[in-house]
Amino acid sequence: MLKKGPVDGGKREVTFALPADVGGSEVHLCGEFNDWSQTSLPLLRGDDGGYSVVVLLEAGCRYRYRYLIDGSRWENDWAADEYLPNEFGGEDSVVEA
Repeated sequence: MLKKGPVDGGKREVTFALPADVGGSEVHLCGEFNDWSQTSLPLLRGDDGGYSVVVLLEAGCRYRYRYLIDGSRWENDWAADEYLPNEFGGEDSVVEA
């Protein structure tokens, strides 16, 4: 799930979220906005068991991203704005801030 806040000073808060049934004990957000770091943006588990993190992104820009679950399983966002092929034979999720 993606939730986009209003633009403020050229930036927009974007909430990235996955439901509890994604499985796994640890989820990280990896994308162009953090140089695909596999550790810098952990999602927090909510009371409902789902995962989420809020990121401040440049408004009007598009970013590729994916979720890394338990350090080994890559997942796309089921609510991404778009999907684009990547160099590994799969697809990346895309968000337009």
